[in-house]
Amino acid sequence: MPAERLLPTTEAHDLVALAAEIARDELAPLASKYEEAAQFPREQFRLLGKSGLLGLPYGEHWGGGEVPYEVYLQVLEEIATAWMSVGVGLSVHTMSCYALAHHGTEAQQDRWLPGMLEGDLLGAYALSETQAGSDAAALSTRARADGDQYVVDGTKAWITHAGEADFYTTMVRTSDEGGHGISCLLVDAETPGLSAATPERKMGLTGSTTAQLLFEGARVDVDRRIGAEGEGLKIALSSLSSGRLGIAACAVGLAQAALDEAVAYAKGRTQFGRPIIEFQGLEFLLADMAATVESSRATYLDAARRRDRGMPFQRQASIAKLVATDGAMRVTTDAVQVLGGAGYTKDFPVERYMREAKVPQIFEGTNQIQRLVIARELRNA
Repeated sequence: MPAERLLPTTEAHDLVALAAEIARDELAPLASKYEEAAQFPREQFRLLGKSGLLGLPYGEHWGGGEVPYEVYLQVLEEIATAWMSVGVGLSVHTMSCYALAHHGTEAQQDRWLPGMLEGDLLGAYALSETQAGSDAAALSTRARADGDQYVVDGTKAWITHAGEADFYTTMVRTSDEGGHGISCLLVDAETPGLSAATPERKMGLTGSTTAQLLFEGARVDVDRRIGAEGEGLKIALSSLSSGRLGIAACAVGLAQAALDEAVAYAKGRTQFGRPIIEFQGLEFLLADMAATVESSRATYLDAARRRDRGMPFQRQASIAKLVATDGAMRVTTDAVQVLGGAGYTKDFPVERYMREAKVPQIFEGTNQIQRLVIARELRNA
């Protein structure tokens, strides 16, 4: 059954309804085919751009939708319910715009942000490296100043949209001062010396390209630095708090899709002359799945409303990401159980949902890192 939503305005209701319509009619029919072929859905992102969905939380002045995060995340959830790879991609694009929108100069924003928000361009966020995942301050990709340019060398790892994106919000080392030596560059995909490696062969989200990003003497103009030198880690961590809410919303969408599939199957499957949904063992399992979906949704919405009101929300974002992604793993696993042997086949989407549910527990900060964030705030309260 569709999610019941309490939206703040009629306009918000219409926006979420538009997203749900696009998800149902344009995305859901293609998801299994594209995921099976590991095909990147570039045209579907262009459709989202033309529909005004690629810049929702940013200012109308630059072509964004200027909607509250509470509304944007529910749009994102609807997209992920239909197709997780597209939902994650939308979340990544939104996070890729964050540095420029919140830390760029007015001239930088006027120059680049309209193209990033109006749907022509797709972004990627390049922070992680092979030896700098959870320990972001350990990154080693280096940008050396050379006149009015930086010369960038190094390798980024696990980059969503690598080789597909039009721009990369990239964290680089500009000095050896640990976390204080990191800066943020907005790198155009056509930059000479920038390339992507062969995509990773993944368990799930196979329609979402993930690859290493290679910098080999890539020259980036100094005016593409966002913020001052040394502010990159601060920018990265602030954008991650918002990005974690995006992943939480995507995880809820995936869990909702698995719950819907399980309920529909349990209503149609009969054993001993009765639909299996009437057996207490199954109905209690489905009830727990529904409780997980709705409580996870409530958790990310609470964090989003805090963000919209200018309140601290970092701890709540980590809680939302932790609760929603762990919950999605449980719900998708239980959906396979409800379908029994059928759930273990590719004839039904729940086996794909289960595979896709694993990686949200890992990216945007592993769930072990989320626990560290939460515990640190409790210690310091």
